[in-house]
Amino acid sequence: MMSLELSTKSKKLHALALDILFPIRCISCKKEGRWVCEACRGRIRLRTEHVCGVCEKMITPDGLTCLKCKKKSSLDGLLVAASYAQPLVAQAVHLYKYRFVSDLSRELGELLIKALQKTDIPLPDMVVPIPLHPRRLRWRGFNQSALLAGHIAANLLPQNPLPFDENMLVRKRYTPPQMEISNYQNRKQNIAGAFSLAGRKDVRNKTVLLIDDVATTGSTIFECARVLKAAGAREVFAAVIARQEIKSQRQ
Repeated sequence: MMSLELSTKSKKLHALALDILFPIRCISCKKEGRWVCEACRGRIRLRTEHVCGVCEKMITPDGLTCLKCKKKSSLDGLLVAASYAQPLVAQAVHLYKYRFVSDLSRELGELLIKALQKTDIPLPDMVVPIPLHPRRLRWRGFNQSALLAGHIAANLLPQNPLPFDENMLVRKRYTPPQMEISNYQNRKQNIAGAFSLAGRKDVRNKTVLLIDDVATTGSTIFECARVLKAAGAREVFAAVIARQEIKSQRQ
């Protein structure tokens, strides 16, 4: 017990020393305290017009899947909170995902909450992150989607936290990163069959909210939605911070 207490105190002292030597500053205005201060976060423009998350052509409320795409996709809607063209959004996501600044989950999670609160997407029965393969998780040290999903589940309704299941889905097959694949069909092929429902998890007749940091073609989200619907989920919606574009993504 004594060694555990010393270890905890040591970690706190280490964190305090880092805060003094390398204080956290807003990546936009450089104000100390948070990675994205409240004032700068307030200047991020949320999307006011949304399109079907599958075809990206039809304008739909809150990114709901259009009638034509409902025939070929298990996803009921994909909410994109902001545009990647905004430098602060792009910089924050890059630091979070590729520079492993896990603390940004709070700021980016608040952005997603703000976007979700402006929609009529039904409240989910559970919030579920896109899972990482254990190999990728060991390399990164954290699942960026799980941190976002946990923050959203705890704070979307502050007085009534939503059920959150980090282990609902399993990434059972290791795949090359989707960003390394520019061809749309190859992306679908790369991710096909990569996910499954964990153990005896039950999603029957439930509305599920999938959370990821960014989407490009959406192949990963579509595959997770397919697995959830096959297991009996009533509705599957997804929310991401932004959607990237790549050359030849639909070729």
